[in-house]
Amino acid sequence: QVQLVESGGGLVQAGGSLRLSCAASGLTFWNYVMGWFRQAPGKEREFVAAISWNGGSTNYADSVKGRFTISRDNAKNTVYLQMNSLTPEDTAVYYCAARLGSWSSLRYEYAYWGQGTQVTVSS
Repeated sequence: QVQLVESGGGLVQAGGSLRLSCAASGLTFWNYVMGWFRQAPGKEREFVAAISWNGGSTNYADSVKGRFTISRDNAKNTVYLQMNSLTPEDTAVYYCAARLGSWSSLRYEYAYWGQGTQVTVSS
């Protein structure tokens, strides 16, 4: 079965950096658009970033543009999210997700989801 496993979350001070990873199995990874979403307490899950099957196209939420970078390594079946200049507003559970077709910022268009990794940014 398809599994997406996130890692790399943790506690970091404001202004710091974290790199999240998401290892995929059970699917033909290079066929899938990969996305990162996040959900803060009491809020809806929101789009963060997405990357095309070959990494040639990326898309970001306005709130993270210039600070976060999504990338992928198809040889390792892994997608990454480099997060720099973190603020307390970035505190959330971060999820990776996979979908076939073109990129999307809509969570219901993603077929597969990981369990999430907690990112906490202290002020």
